[in-house]
Amino acid sequence: MKFTELDQKLRVFETAHDLCVLPGLYMVARLDGRNFTRLTKETLDLEAPFDSGFRDAMVATVQHLMNCGFRVMYGYTQSDEISLLLHPEEQTFARKLRKLNSLLAAEASAKLSLILGSMAVFDGRISQLPTVDLVVDYFRWRQEDAHRNALNAHCYWMLRKSGDSASMATQKLEGLSVGDKNELLFQLGQINFNDLPHWQKRGVGCAWQSYPTAGINPMSGEVSQGTRTKISIEVNLPMKEDYREFVLNLMTR
Repeated sequence: MKFTELDQKLRVFETAHDLCVLPGLYMVARLDGRNFTRLTKETLDLEAPFDSGFRDAMVATVQHLMNCGFRVMYGYTQSDEISLLLHPEEQTFARKLRKLNSLLAAEASAKLSLILGSMAVFDGRISQLPTVDLVVDYFRWRQEDAHRNALNAHCYWMLRKSGDSASMATQKLEGLSVGDKNELLFQLGQINFNDLPHWQKRGVGCAWQSYPTAGINPMSGEVSQGTRTKISIEVNLPMKEDYREFVLNLMTR
């Protein structure tokens, strides 16, 4: 059988279930680390519950994703996850979900692995959101998740450092209210959760920022003004309604 005949016969099995995101829908990609607990606690010797070096590696991965061929308007990272808001007019690979999911996860995995010097793997999924409000709610949701995870992580590791086993620490935290967990931190370690670094509780945002530049016309020697863009890193993100306004402003630039 000739190649063209084989190609026609078999390619349909690859593409029969191709799904494309409809025009007009916002796309938010979420990439989650696979087995990152083992990576960060066993393979790598990182500080618990948060390590600034790992944070920087995740931020660098977000920056790479914003520069690797996709029109990413906003990147956000907390813990072992990354969320990317793609431009509503993004047409790369005809908005095919299998392409977007596989390539974004692959780019993130490759970049973080190179930075850490150890294999790091992400999976990916795309949220298809019909309204601006849902996009904003998505990022508020992930930030609220960051806040909850940060409180739990600090409490868990405070108990571990006080001598509790993993199972004992987990059991003690079950059923505790937010107030109880805040009190636990203060009683065991004199830690006020509100005073901890914002990036631990709120995550880190990456957005494009324009800035003016001056150049010289090589023919006339005249100075000309222009603009360039760079990625701005925000480690002190606002919260709640202020964060809502922050994301809205990014979407309406």
